[in-house]
Amino acid sequence: MSSTDDESEALDIFTEPNDFYAPDKPATSSLYTTKQGTEIPLRLVGHNPLWGHLLWNAGRIIARYIEDNAAEVVTHKNVLELGAGAGLPSLICALHGAKKVVVTDYPDADLIENLRYNICHSIDHQYQHAIVAKGYLWGNDVQPLKAELTDPDTGFDVLILADILFNHSEHEKLILTMNQTLGGGIAARALVFFTPYRPWLLEKDLRFFELAKQAGFAVNKLFEHVMDKVMFPEDPGDETLRRTVFAYEVKWPT
Repeated sequence: MSSTDDESEALDIFTEPNDFYAPDKPATSSLYTTKQGTEIPLRLVGHNPLWGHLLWNAGRIIARYIEDNAAEVVTHKNVLELGAGAGLPSLICALHGAKKVVVTDYPDADLIENLRYNICHSIDHQYQHAIVAKGYLWGNDVQPLKAELTDPDTGFDVLILADILFNHSEHEKLILTMNQTLGGGIAARALVFFTPYRPWLLEKDLRFFELAKQAGFAVNKLFEHVMDKVMFPEDPGDETLRRTVFAYEVKWPT
């Protein structure tokens, strides 16, 4: 073999095969049907390590809860959603007359662009002025979020946390953000809905509420809702727990 052949073979070692970079998975879609029978189409990112490519059970149930209690919970209110994924609960808030909705997720370009896409394509134009999508890291400066409000000093009337408690290492950051964004009114509340997709870690999920109490919040369990199906049939653990959405409300003490 000549030296030229040697050099060519050596270079080939560092040449990626044609299938080395897997193509991006295409976006998928899901539907949410309101109580009135209106179908809301939602685009989901094709795949994301932050789990934004799924429409989670807690998002569906919190959306229905908002529909059932819109006049009390969101109409004419300022709303902040954390870890929103496709943003379904925020879209429902806008449809039910929220004053301002700030829908957030991790500042990943695909996630935030997808939220903006859903704002533009999932609800009528007349509601779009009330909702804005932003990237936000839990525990970071909240002023860019509050700056979206007419009066930033008042904070948000409603916070939405749907199926994000599985991030156990982030609980303290979430509570810090809650502390700095939840308005001071007696009606101000955080709606925290979750499913223990890993039932053996349920106690770690629930630790969030103990930390909330330690931070000065009052915690009230609203209800449990058992879904018809599990999201991940092949996963281990108690199936009933994996189908159950736990609904909590976190407020300032009265």
